[in-house]
Amino acid sequence: MTFGRLTPVTDLPVTDLPVTDLLVTDSRKTIVVTGVGVISPYGIGLDCLQAGMLSGKSCLAHTKDVYPGFAGTIAQVCELPVYELPLSANGADCKGADPRYSRQYSRSDRLAMVAARDAVSNFDCENVTFRESGVFMASTVAGLSEIDPAIAEDPAAWYRRDDGLARAASYPPAHVADAVGEHLGVHGPRCAVSAACASSAMAIALAANMLLDGVAPMMLAGGSDALCPFTLSGFNSLQALDPEPCRPFDQNRKGLNLGEGAAVLVLETLAGAQSRNAEVLAVLRGWAMTNDAFHTTAPQQQGNGLADCMRLAMEMAEVSGDEIGYVNAHGTGTPLNDIAEANAYDAAFSGRSHPVPVSSTKSYFGHCLGAAGALEAVITIMAVRRGALLPTLRLTDPIESPSVNWLRGGVRHQPLPLAMSVSAGFGGSNTALIFGKSGFGSGPS
Repeated sequence: MTFGRLTPVTDLPVTDLPVTDLLVTDSRKTIVVTGVGVISPYGIGLDCLQAGMLSGKSCLAHTKDVYPGFAGTIAQVCELPVYELPLSANGADCKGADPRYSRQYSRSDRLAMVAARDAVSNFDCENVTFRESGVFMASTVAGLSEIDPAIAEDPAAWYRRDDGLARAASYPPAHVADAVGEHLGVHGPRCAVSAACASSAMAIALAANMLLDGVAPMMLAGGSDALCPFTLSGFNSLQALDPEPCRPFDQNRKGLNLGEGAAVLVLETLAGAQSRNAEVLAVLRGWAMTNDAFHTTAPQQQGNGLADCMRLAMEMAEVSGDEIGYVNAHGTGTPLNDIAEANAYDAAFSGRSHPVPVSSTKSYFGHCLGAAGALEAVITIMAVRRGALLPTLRLTDPIESPSVNWLRGGVRHQPLPLAMSVSAGFGGSNTALIFGKSGFGSGPS
C-alpha cells in the first residue's frame, strides 16, 4: 500500500456537511490543481464536458464502423485536431518545423496533446516554472490504435511504408508522455504508467508525490487512450461488452462500453501557485494506491483492496467517511466489478451516519481505459466546484448496498466541499483521489 502525506486545508464555504476546520500549515506541501484540460466525446474543453453531462446527454451509440465484424456500442471523439507543428515558447506553432512532425504521433498521442494544450491555455508558456514542468501520463492503448488489418497480410510491407516505422515508434505507453512534453516544450521529467484502468488516476497520485519530493515545480498529469480494434476485440473475447448502452450498478447490467478521450491536470504546490498569482481550481486533499493481489483480471469479490485504498486516502486527507459528499465510482457495468465495488463501499463507509452518494459517469461516455481515471478526476473537480452530483444513467434497479445512496434521475445540486474519485483495474490495481474546494484566492494577499 502506498500513500503520500498532505497538509490539510480549510474549506471556507459554509455547508451542511461536517468538514473539519483545518488550516494550511505548510503551503509547500499542499497540492493544488491550477489547470484542467480535456477532450471527450462531448468535444474539447471542460465547458463541453460540463454542458453535456449536466444536460444528461449520453454519448454512447451503436456502430459497425470501428473494424470489420464489430457491432456494438461505443463513444467516439468526432473531431480531433491534428497539430502539424510543435508549440513554441510563446504559444504559437513553430515555423520551419519538420513537416513530417505529425506522422510519428498516434491517435492516443494526439488526444493527449489536445488535452494538454487545453490545460495550459491560460498559462504563460515562456515562464521558467512552466518550462521546467514534468509530465506524468498514462495509457494502455498508446500507439496500438495505429495497427490496421493490413499488417496481418504482409507485416514487412506494412512497416516499410513511409509512416510504418514512425507508427511503430508510438507503440510504447511512454510515447504519450513524450508527445505531450515535446508538444508543449517542457523540459522536466517525463514519466509514464500503464496499470490498466487505474492508470491515469495513478499518474495523478504519483505526480503529486513527485511534487512533494521537489522533483519539479509543476506537473502535467493525466491519461489518454483511443478506441482501437485491439482493445475492442479483447474485451469482446472476454465477453465483457454490453451491446447496448451500459447500466452500471443495475441488477440487470451486462457489461461495459468502451470510449476514448484524454484529460490532463496541472498540479503544483499551493506555494508555487500563489507565487505566480495562479487561480486554484481545487485541492488534492488525499490520495492512495493499493493492489488486491488476487487475480489477473477478476476483482476480489469483497473489494478489500479497494476499501483499503479509500480508507488510506481519507486517512491522508485527515477526514472521516461522513465528510465525503460524493464518490465518482469506477462503475464499469460488469457483473463482477460492480458487486466488488459495492462491497468495498460498504466496508470503507460502514461507520457513516448516512449512505454515501455514488454514481458512475461511465454511463455517459463509456470506459476510456487508461484515460478513465483522469477524466473522472476532472468530473469530480467539476462536481465540487459546481456543487452538482451527477446521476448514473439508465440505473433503474440498483444493486443492494446499505452504505450507498445510488444517484439516479436528475442532477442533485448541493454544497460539496469534498468528493472522491475511485479507479480500479486489471491486476487488482486501485487508486482513490480526494478533491476539495480551494478556499483560496488567485494568489498572495
